[in-house]
Amino acid sequence: MSLLLSGPRREAFAQASRFRGKFYACLTARRDELFELTDAVLCADGPVKSPVDLTLLPEHRRGHGALYGGLNRGRIDVGRLRAVLAGLPLPRFPDGRLVLAVDVSPWLRSDAPCSKDRLFCHVYGRAKSASQFIPGWPYSFVAVLEPGRTSWTTVLDVVRLGPVDDATAVTAAQLRAVVERLVAAGQWTPGQPDIVIVGDAGYDITRLAWVLRDLPVEVVGPIRSDRVMRLPKPPRVYDPKGGRPPKHGKEFRFAKPDTWPEPTITTITDTTNYGKAQTQAWDRVHPRLTHRSAWLDHQGELPLVEGTLIRLKVEHLSKEREAPPVWLWSSKTGASLADVDRCWQVFLRRFDLEHTFRFVKQTLGWTTPKVRIPEAADRWTWILVAALAQLRLARPLAQDLRRPWEKPALPNQLTPARVRRGFRNIRAHILCPARVPKPNGTGPGRPPGAKNKHRAPRYDVGKTVKRAETLAELHASRR
Repeated sequence: MSLLLSGPRREAFAQASRFRGKFYACLTARRDELFELTDAVLCADGPVKSPVDLTLLPEHRRGHGALYGGLNRGRIDVGRLRAVLAGLPLPRFPDGRLVLAVDVSPWLRSDAPCSKDRLFCHVYGRAKSASQFIPGWPYSFVAVLEPGRTSWTTVLDVVRLGPVDDATAVTAAQLRAVVERLVAAGQWTPGQPDIVIVGDAGYDITRLAWVLRDLPVEVVGPIRSDRVMRLPKPPRVYDPKGGRPPKHGKEFRFAKPDTWPEPTITTITDTTNYGKAQTQAWDRVHPRLTHRSAWLDHQGELPLVEGTLIRLKVEHLSKEREAPPVWLWSSKTGASLADVDRCWQVFLRRFDLEHTFRFVKQTLGWTTPKVRIPEAADRWTWILVAALAQLRLARPLAQDLRRPWEKPALPNQLTPARVRRGFRNIRAHILCPARVPKPNGTGPGRPPGAKNKHRAPRYDVGKTVKRAETLAELHASRR
């Protein structure tokens, strides 16, 4: 035991114990049940097929009734747990920069008409034309990315989108709260590089950059290849005819190369999987905004949201497939060669969050419970977020308990699933604050022959608030 708890391993055990103690303090009702349920998720053999099966594990000392009571009537101080997650050691890129990724993953509930607050979630199919909309609960995740090829991310926040929410406004508020917690926890101090926020094509990147302009962040995201943006306005020249000077420069049509000026920066990088990656960057490129959609309620003159436009072209994809160019936009102006290369590299790292979604769904069983109320789904989601944090803290303590058909892996390259296999052995040496259950016997249950006389209400699926898209619709709605 002296060898086990010496040096860095001793500090890793202490850090894991401290987090478990803080997580237990965040559970304000049914805390013992929720804590043991988290341990059962981490110590189960194989994927979680059903939450009630977790009650058969030795780490879960309570009955199945306690499990349902914890999910339906438990309480978690989410604000306190968010602050605890922001204070954990976070991965950084070589220049000491934090990189955040934001994305939405749905909990599909197509067969739950008695569950409220369901929305139509966009689900991609295997073909381009196979996407469809399925009722469910969409959740917005914010996670810290790691450099290099990995399946690890550190989830910092989760927010469920409701029927009355504006997705862009909710995402902006969520990102602002995450960055403010990171600053309060000392993860960013003045003088350090700005925090990079990476989104996918579903976000209005320019709108997010404008809303978060007062924070030390750089917003990066893809732009559709059929967009039209504007170049910076030309220098002011005296015009004897008078008139107002132009606000925008010439059009920059992504699909028409003859409208492209000479790029400000050009880089060529050799990659392992994609051949040569060539980037062209133009500075101070911005969209021409109008009073529509997200900018409908903007007071005063519409702003100029300038940034760096990047065109990324690689030689080939996997299996020598042809690679179409990718357009990226960064809110940073005056970018250097290193800044341009960093933008497309962190964009590729954004897809590591997809590995986290696959792991929590297929292994930890995030969307497995058939809970009725969305509040129970929120508690189960935060339980899995705490489980992911514990797996990350146990990463330097785990051994490779590989299957005979699996390849050996270095200790610092274990996947979350492999770390989870040995968590039961690690749990024996860290803090377990849950109290011993008190035997109470079984409840009376429903009398034989009695029927449920209270019919569960049915809820419609979709948005309950229709927002105006034009000024005419906005004025008509205010009459």
